[in-house]
Amino acid sequence: MLNCQIVLGLLNLNLNLNLNLNLNLNLNPMPPKLLFILSPLILCGMAKAQQTYQDQTFQLKKYEAPKSKQEWLKRQKFIRKTVWDCFGDLPPRPQKPEVKIKSREEKDGYILESFEFFNGVDATVPGIVLIPKGLTGKAPAVLYQHYHGGEYYHGKDELFSSKLIPFGPGPELVKAGYVVMAIDAYAFGERSGKGPNGSKEKGSGEELTWAKMNIWKGRNHWGMMVRDDLISLDYLAGRAEVDPKRIAAIGLSMGCFRAFYLAALDERVKVTVPVSCITRNADLIKGGALNLHGVYYYVHGLMKHFDTESIMGCIAPRTLLNLSGADDMLEPLEGQKFINEALGGIYKVVGSPDQFKYKIYEGVGHAYTPEMWKETLEWLKEKL
Repeated sequence: MLNCQIVLGLLNLNLNLNLNLNLNLNLNPMPPKLLFILSPLILCGMAKAQQTYQDQTFQLKKYEAPKSKQEWLKRQKFIRKTVWDCFGDLPPRPQKPEVKIKSREEKDGYILESFEFFNGVDATVPGIVLIPKGLTGKAPAVLYQHYHGGEYYHGKDELFSSKLIPFGPGPELVKAGYVVMAIDAYAFGERSGKGPNGSKEKGSGEELTWAKMNIWKGRNHWGMMVRDDLISLDYLAGRAEVDPKRIAAIGLSMGCFRAFYLAALDERVKVTVPVSCITRNADLIKGGALNLHGVYYYVHGLMKHFDTESIMGCIAPRTLLNLSGADDMLEPLEGQKFINEALGGIYKVVGSPDQFKYKIYEGVGHAYTPEMWKETLEWLKEKL
């Protein structure tokens, strides 16, 4: 009997998988009877493609729920140290960011400042800050982390418009009374074309070059991205308009990771709202979905120690709201449920069950929907 893969190749079937892995068969003008006959072979090929990867020499760490607050607080120290170790030889960030204000404009209801700072290593980091007009005293602040989506020409301007977000987070947040800040990550926005190979290389190629360069230097690209976010937090917390005890971090997709990593590693973040990437790595492997995340996502040696629930657990007992879509293949549903259940247990054991909440939206894929945004604003108003 012919191998399934050979038969499919001979028939030149075009199997197109969209982001949510809905199967679309481009079989015209194949007769329905032939399609019926071949269905078992098609399913056979799909089953083989979906077999779970296994490594006979490696065992994923099993999560163990803490039995006491003291046990978890002790484990948090280990988790944070381990994350930093996995990041590799990151240069220490500047004690005080040297920030240059590039422009200051009056907008409808707020002041828009454009700034930049040198990260002390290899890049100038551009950013913007939105300040409510007529602000007196210190205000709560939101550090907004932009997503990836392969849209390298975008970055901090996600505060105003983007493909995945049908609203303008920046103006809405500043209207609610928050100082809002965002920066461009490596290879995005104004930093596009400013990698090791200069303006001749942009997009995924530039991102990959950054990752390769950091590997050679013994450090992780994701660690360097988090380092930039920490410098921006240093700057935001030190601004005269900002109450440093009332800072939130929020973001979608890659911004989701940036938000919860930042909060896990720095207790100055009081409220965290990670959206649409509550991703458990073990389930990502199980689903064969590693290709759905960019190179930035992968941290050397991390899976030897723990998974996402442990990192997010370092945010406890501070406030955390997880928002996700049940149909989002970038965050397998089984993993979402595991993480949220684990976090519920952590927040209960540390004595702050009311500081954690999650919502999984049925019928929603990889998105930041208006319903999610409404939940975000209500949570910030209550907790920040």
